[in-house]
Amino acid sequence: MLHALQVLTTVAVGVMVGVEFSVAFVMKRIFDALPEDSGQLGRAHGGRMLGAVMPVWYITSLVLVAVWAVAGRQHHGTGLVVTAGALLLLSVIMSVLLLVPINDRSKTWTPDNRPADWKEQVNRWDRLHYVRVAVIVAAFAVLVAALV
Repeated sequence: MLHALQVLTTVAVGVMVGVEFSVAFVMKRIFDALPEDSGQLGRAHGGRMLGAVMPVWYITSLVLVAVWAVAGRQHHGTGLVVTAGALLLLSVIMSVLLLVPINDRSKTWTPDNRPADWKEQVNRWDRLHYVRVAVIVAAFAVLVAALV
């Protein structure tokens, strides 16, 4: 049972990392290359779509890591699992305090109603997202290390 939990948790966190990595390093460049207001509209749509899915994914991943830490507390690597959990908790806190407020604003923007500083807000979100990606990549790496 513990092995199944470890695999499920590692896959869930790994796929989440892949999605967030893609947002940071693939989708951003695609949106930035689109003509006129298409990139901003694409970001707004992405913010609505991923803004609905990712909170559940982040919390589920954190819960799975916590269950793994408790269920495997007598096994090798538990300290690494707890470290991964702390990193995922940090990513959730960063998200709620720093990224979600920007996303909540930007997902409603259109070319007609966006604020004058919309590009600065988008750039701030991107910079914070890079940090969050680094944190969840570290969490994933630590989880994988806990397996070996």
